Amino acid sequence: MEKQVQQLPRPSEAQLAWQDMEMGMFCHFGMNTFCDQEWGDGTDSPEKFNPASLDARQWVKTAKEAGFKYFVLTAKHHDGFCLWPTATTDYSVASSPWKNGKGDVVRECEEACRAEGIGFGLYLSPWDRHEPCYSDAAAYDEFYAKQLEELITGYGPLTEIWFDGAGSEGREYNWQRIMDLINQHQPNAMVFNMGAPTIRWVGNEDGLAPYPCWNTAESARVSMFSDASLKWLPQTPRWVPAECDVPIRKDRWFWHPDEEHTLLSLEQLMDIYYRSVGHGAVLLLNIAPDSSGLFPDADVERVLELGEEIRRRFAAPLYETAAEGNVTELVLDEQNVIDHIVTMEHIAYGERVRAYKLEVFSDGAWKTVAEGSAIGHKKIDRFEPIAATKVRLTVTEHEDTPLIRKLAVYNCTV
Repeated sequence: MEKQVQQLPRPSEAQLAWQDMEMGMFCHFGMNTFCDQEWGDGTDSPEKFNPASLDARQWVKTAKEAGFKYFVLTAKHHDGFCLWPTATTDYSVASSPWKNGKGDVVRECEEACRAEGIGFGLYLSPWDRHEPCYSDAAAYDEFYAKQLEELITGYGPLTEIWFDGAGSEGREYNWQRIMDLINQHQPNAMVFNMGAPTIRWVGNEDGLAPYPCWNTAESARVSMFSDASLKWLPQTPRWVPAECDVPIRKDRWFWHPDEEHTLLSLEQLMDIYYRSVGHGAVLLLNIAPDSSGLFPDADVERVLELGEEIRRRFAAPLYETAAEGNVTELVLDEQNVIDHIVTMEHIAYGERVRAYKLEVFSDGAWKTVAEGSAIGHKKIDRFEPIAATKVRLTVTEHEDTPLIRKLAVYNCTV
């Protein structure tokens, strides 16, 4: 069944490039790292911030080697402590003993990302539990705009700007001013979650996208602590893809000294991958440096295992093709045992598929191995291994002519 549509929502070039990245690494680091806590209240002394061996290059090299395409740093969490020497407050690295107050974590991360050739993003919490003027909305809007301007003008092109909704339920910030600054200085950066977002929160901190996870949602929850819907500004695009954030250590975004039992297994991380990237969303996996300023060895080992397993399964399809139209058939040169099919749409032209089925030709007959609705950027279907000589994708419901960017088959059990 086909519905002719004048113009489906489409991603911008920047959104399309971001969705093709598929995986980013989150990095929660700050005052909380030194205080064994997740949410500081802004009263901890800057004297506590003193990593002896901070190496942002280690962080970013780990991300690059594991296959992550961008890196997002918490420049300021809810406690208000700034990881760059800001002119807006003395609650920053400039007041710490680290590098005698001359250090800049944001700069070191930015330089590491440039050196490794991956995107750089920044998290700047709107909620600030340290700043005295936070209770004065107009004064704090001015304060926050200055902090944002320092970051978006001083640290090169940004891939993403991350606005966390936690703690801000019911608070009205000057989003028009914030978005004007971003549009002026970082027009290609993805804006997460608030203001006029170009990417949206998936709705949980488990890294899991629901299925279907359409790219054209027009409302989303601003944080996990409220059911309030996001207030979109007029310039918010209709195409707003989802990002799935999750910590590699269960329920903990910052490092804690008692972490031995909390590290997610490789199997858990692969399940997250299937249910984020494999549902058409982007995965943002958090690894937290310890109080020395390094990623823990166990975390590095686990995330490298994840990258290697993803490559093992999906780097080399047995066969692949692209096509236009309702039916795409892939003829295999010989009988192959397959257990995964990866399908991608040409989303540059909109999300056209509304329902599909996948069949394989085995033992002289067509057998359905998967059915679904959304394909979008990427859909990974897995099923019991089956010997096949042909694969067929049939789009049973769509808006405008289906454009299939990729239909690929794999044997991931070998």
